[in-house]
Amino acid sequence: MKIVVAHDSDYRYIQEHDRHISESLIQAKIRAKEIYILRDENESNIGWMRFGYFWDNTPFMNMLWIDEQHRGRGAGGQVVRFWENEMKSNEYKLVMTSTQANEEAQHFYRKLGYRDAGCLLFENQPMEIILIKQLS
Repeated sequence: MKIVVAHDSDYRYIQEHDRHISESLIQAKIRAKEIYILRDENESNIGWMRFGYFWDNTPFMNMLWIDEQHRGRGAGGQVVRFWENEMKSNEYKLVMTSTQANEEAQHFYRKLGYRDAGCLLFENQPMEIILIKQLS
């Protein structure tokens, strides 16, 4: 698997698959180098990871998606570790993410060393678990 920073040529793939972000924000995230594309050995896109900054100073992973047929093969862990290393090289000491309490992703993040740091409650939605990890 290969992890690359998204480029303008990846816009269509992201726009067609990431339903959690407005189309106008996709280009801004690409320009800011805040989206990674995951590619298989044939250079086909198999997923993406998008991040931003909580309080404008703490890296926050907003979305990680691996196409279903490629799940369970380690791609998610690889891209999370890749991102953590990038953030560490930029001298960040802490990273964050979140997931809903009814999603299996919480167990995935905990296995990668993330720990619960609190939660958010939104009306008519499952609890959102905030997870943090210290980068050593």
